[in-house]
Amino acid sequence: MSSAAQGIAADQALIVEAAREAGALAARYFRADNQVWHKNGNSPVSEADYAVDRFLSQTLRAARPDYGWLSEETEDSAERLETNRLFVVDPIDGTRGFLDGRREWCVSVAIVEAGRPVAGVLECPALGETYAALAGGGATRNGAPIARISGGAITSLTASRKLNEAIRAVHGDGLAILPFVPSLAYRLAMVADSRVDGAFARSGACDWDLAAADIILSESGGAMVDTGGEALRYNRRSPKHGSLLAAGSNRIERLMALAKQGRFLH
Repeated sequence: MSSAAQGIAADQALIVEAAREAGALAARYFRADNQVWHKNGNSPVSEADYAVDRFLSQTLRAARPDYGWLSEETEDSAERLETNRLFVVDPIDGTRGFLDGRREWCVSVAIVEAGRPVAGVLECPALGETYAALAGGGATRNGAPIARISGGAITSLTASRKLNEAIRAVHGDGLAILPFVPSLAYRLAMVADSRVDGAFARSGACDWDLAAADIILSESGGAMVDTGGEALRYNRRSPKHGSLLAAGSNRIERLMALAKQGRFLH
């Protein structure tokens, strides 16, 4: 193993352990009486989000002081654009569901290098699940390798509530539409381990929602692309992305055709 590969493997071990501890911290706030604020209009953020963010920032930045930092709950800094490697963090992906007592939320941590994730972890303590991936090393769920996504038709989809309604209106019973899952990262993990064939997301998702799930998906034989079919680039000046599609690599064209047919994404 090259020194660079050893470095990335050590980075993955670092973020997996940090995410495990962060998940245990978040779990102490789950189904408890959280103080909640609202930002950017009506997006909730809880004391649990801030506690997990503080823990991850202190732990990861102390271990890798030369790495950049981008987190949903930390004020952004242009300094990250000058770094070779970057931590990309969502302390609790699926905060609304977390506050509602839903179990589908996760701590999302990725390391990005040259615009693409090279390691990622989704820690889902309420579900007892940990997804992890390393560039070129495959993806795992609870330590067991995730089987590569097979080909075939698109028979099931997952998306936001509004998109679910739009898809159902066009396709009726022709597609199985999964009940809404509040965490976008977890929806993408469901594609990675073949519990659903594809996922749509309208514009507005950010690096922290996507980076860890992206590498888990790609290392499982899947892909997440924009509406032009291009892979996402991370650590740009703006962390926001446009509309997205995710599926097995050999199903992406079929999924794009479905999106165009129903005009779901714009």
